[in-house]
Parts: sequence; structure tokens; C-alpha cells
Amino acid sequence: MSIVTVHKLDTGGHLIVSYTAELVERLPNGVRLDARWRRPPLALGYVHFEPGDRFVEWFFDDRWYNIFEIHGADGDDLKGWYCNVARLASISDDAVAAVDLLLDLWVGPDGTMCVLDEDEFVADTTLDAPTRAAAQAGLAELERMVRERAAPFAAIRG
Repeated sequence: MSIVTVHKLDTGGHLIVSYTAELVERLPNGVRLDARWRRPPLALGYVHFEPGDRFVEWFFDDRWYNIFEIHGADGDDLKGWYCNVARLASISDDAVAAVDLLLDLWVGPDGTMCVLDEDEFVADTTLDAPTRAAAQAGLAELERMVRERAAPFAAIRG
């Protein structure tokens, strides 16, 4: 088992949070990790994270997003997918770093989608036009993947 440290950065490149995860698979264009929610419970309205929830995480060095498939700590029930629109991930042997571009997509187990933080994305003054365009294209790609039930969204019910 190999452990990597994940660094989530803000649009200015400053650290928001770091945590450790188990490296499950190296992909030609990224990694798949397994992590546990180790923070206090967090109720977001559309989902509730609990200590021990399992996050299967995909980071890519050629895609403008990362995807977290979230399972409950008890029984491993699928809670849904949290997708961060982000710059291309920087991936090394022992670390993954991703700059969060504020836009997020929540996908429920039934395939319902909710775009999050659009107001923050619009208001951010640090993002240039090419970055904004790439972020919006990344969000559109995620939405298409959900509609088509492309991996990792094949488990959508209904």
C-alpha cells in the first residue's frame, strides 16, 4: 500500500487543505485514490459527510476536474459524486496537488445534478479568460459523462 498526500489549493495557489489517501491505481493520465473523511460531520444540504465515509478519488493530469465517489462509512452505500472543476492535477510519486477553480458539480445516486458555487466562480477576479473557458468546458464534460453514464458514473440508479 502506497500513501500519497493530497493538497487542495485555492485559485491563488494557497493551501486550503491536505490529507492522506491510499494510492489504488496509477492511470495513464492520473491516479485513483481511496481516502476516508477524517473531519467532523458536515451537512451540505444535498449530502451529509460523516467520519469514516469512503471517498474514491480520481485526479487527472489532462482533465480540468477531479471526481470523488462518496460511500457511507456504515454499509458502504453510495451517497453520490462530488466533482471539483480544477486545473490539471500535479501528480508525483507521493503527492497530488490540484488548484480548485470554485465550480463544483454534485451528482446524486439517481443522476440528479446540481452545479455549485457558480457565484463564487463569476466573482473571482484571479481567473483569466482561458482558465474560465477551460473550467466551463470541464464542467460541461462532467455533465455529459453523467448523462451518458460514463465511468465512474455507471453506478447511477434509474
